[in-house]
Amino acid sequence: MPFGKIKNKIRRACAAAAVAGIGLMGASGAQAADWCSGGVWVDAMLGSYHINPDPGTDFEQFNPGLGVECWLNGQWALTAGGFRNSLRRPSWYGGGVWAPEFVHWGFIRLAVMGGIISGYNYGNWGLGHDHTIGPVAAPIVMVEYKRVGANFIVIPPIPSDNLPFTIGFQVKVKF
Repeated sequence: MPFGKIKNKIRRACAAAAVAGIGLMGASGAQAADWCSGGVWVDAMLGSYHINPDPGTDFEQFNPGLGVECWLNGQWALTAGGFRNSLRRPSWYGGGVWAPEFVHWGFIRLAVMGGIISGYNYGNWGLGHDHTIGPVAAPIVMVEYKRVGANFIVIPPIPSDNLPFTIGFQVKVKF
């Protein structure tokens, strides 16, 4: 099978997964491919760095996981994925990404992600029976060159789980 056909099948599958992940279940594969007309990136979450953690805390720096970015156009994307977080728990996330044109400089672009994430103790802010699903808003520095890139995600602290500001690191490939 030619690479172009494989690429289109992957794009449709990722787009359909992203669309289904946010509850828009009625889209066909062709409709989903139209959703991702700005491209599909597959992300591999690799690690994190914790900024000024409390003494005696032990965070996992290696955070393996996979995700997908379905770019609706050059400025908006849907994203979803999962990884093992710094507290050694599974985390799942989903939401939207906004990367306005006025903050693109060559290979570098600034963006913000907003949505929900699981795997952390959100206390009174959390959803679910154990309050481990909560909101997330995180600035992202994206570095992209042709079909490869990296995301540096600044995750705000979660005081109820004693988690400080954290920088997450992903590598990604565009299909």
